[in-house]
Amino acid sequence: MSQKILSIHPDDNVLVALQDLPADELIQFEGINILLKETIPAKHKFYLQNLSMGSSVKMYGLLVGKVTKDVLAGERLSVNNLHHAAEPYVFKPYNYQWHAPDVAKYANSTFLGYQRADGKVGTANYWLFIPTVFCENRNLEIIKETLHSELGYAVTHQYKQYTRQLVTAFKEGKPLSAAKVSLLPTGADIHSRVFKNIDGIKFLTHQGGCGGTREDAAVLSKLLAAYADHPNVAGITVLSLGCQNLQLADFKQDILQRNSQFNKPLYIFEQQQSKSEPELISEAIQQTFEGLKVANELTRTPAPLSKLTLGVKCGGSDGFSGISANPAVGYCADLLVALGGTVLLAEFPELCGVEQELINRTIDAGAANKFIDLMQRYSRSAVNVGSGFHMNPSPGNIKDGLITDAIKSAGAAKKGGNAPIVDVLDYTEPATKKGLNLVCTPGNDVEATTGKAAAGATLILFTTGLGTPTGNPVCPTIKVSSNSTLAKRMADIIDIDTGSVIDGLKTIPEMGEEILAYCIKAASGEVIPKAVLLNQDDFIPWKRGVSL
Repeated sequence: MSQKILSIHPDDNVLVALQDLPADELIQFEGINILLKETIPAKHKFYLQNLSMGSSVKMYGLLVGKVTKDVLAGERLSVNNLHHAAEPYVFKPYNYQWHAPDVAKYANSTFLGYQRADGKVGTANYWLFIPTVFCENRNLEIIKETLHSELGYAVTHQYKQYTRQLVTAFKEGKPLSAAKVSLLPTGADIHSRVFKNIDGIKFLTHQGGCGGTREDAAVLSKLLAAYADHPNVAGITVLSLGCQNLQLADFKQDILQRNSQFNKPLYIFEQQQSKSEPELISEAIQQTFEGLKVANELTRTPAPLSKLTLGVKCGGSDGFSGISANPAVGYCADLLVALGGTVLLAEFPELCGVEQELINRTIDAGAANKFIDLMQRYSRSAVNVGSGFHMNPSPGNIKDGLITDAIKSAGAAKKGGNAPIVDVLDYTEPATKKGLNLVCTPGNDVEATTGKAAAGATLILFTTGLGTPTGNPVCPTIKVSSNSTLAKRMADIIDIDTGSVIDGLKTIPEMGEEILAYCIKAASGEVIPKAVLLNQDDFIPWKRGVSL
């Protein structure tokens, strides 16, 4: 690697180490000589100049913290000398100018998707099982095991064979070390599927629907309705107990409020009205089978890229995420917006410190003020329980160079690109406007992806610097690595490696175009993201409590 350091913005007073830098090395930057006072691990930052206690620290041209004691040029940023700080934000009229990327070469590009009756286009064709209450989870697990194994959607893990080898070694008195596990990625065998045009049978097991507050049940109902209405869903089977807080009438009403033209098959079974559990389960399986036969008749057809809705997410972030993966995904997002598509940027605790920039980019004053209101209420709710956005960075984030929430947020926001913001959505609200939308969700990986799918994401680009094995039941999730070391070490979960940006081998625009090309293939079913192959179907409803 030829380049050792990086200055992200001309106003920054810190530099980023692109490789491990030893103590006492002399760093030259714009005519300044900096003697490193300690070893600076790759991904971490060091001070460009001497700063006195209370001085502001800038990255990405933004305030990201204040030093808690006098520091010297060449010292590493750490929790021992820096704490979170961010600029206040207000609404003010701002004429934002955006120079959209050139998309002429994509003029005739399409993807092969599933056309729905309401005009939306899915990137997959799933059948969805929904419980209205946690009491039905066990019944759904039985149905899941049955349908996945009999219809060809079960993941064949190498661990069964490995465990068989352990049993054999134990019985024969041999050392257990004789057993060997295959390191190759595994997945469901798509060629064994009974229904060739059904990409999966998905199950939204959860811990809600009863107990808790009525608000919890109401929010859950809207969330489940959003998934039922999702473009990637062909039909729905609902299991209900009967006496729970989340009543079926409320669920059906929420579906129609979201989409008055909703006409997908919706099969409902209520256990307290059935004769027995075997009757309930067998009837649910039989009727679903009939629905699958019909849904299987739908095939992929060409659709313009403007029909794609892309959710952008980061998790297990590192000090390179905001330099390689997130900006590259952001360029891909800008390309899609320029093509008339829709992009969803969420994780409100990870927008702390970039609020003013986002407000200035918001076209509509009402949407800008809605963003301010949601951010302030969210922040207050965290403070009221003794927490705050400043506590968002995880130990893993901090260990890999994301010292404050503002540093993390400034890099995280890059995955939304630079397009104007057309709308601001609260949790479970659908995206109805083409362009870049802000969606209120926690930063928590699964709560955020759950919320993005509810807003209508038909693909999710998930960047990571440390590695995060997660996905979504109805929205194919594509993992984008910030560095090549991770991509090689966790090849079983990573789809795209942006480490070449750090190595200086590719530019952000080049990498962004590669990501869009992969998205088009994934949306067409030509490539299957690792999270989909492994049935990483993570679903966690947000109860609107404090979650960072």
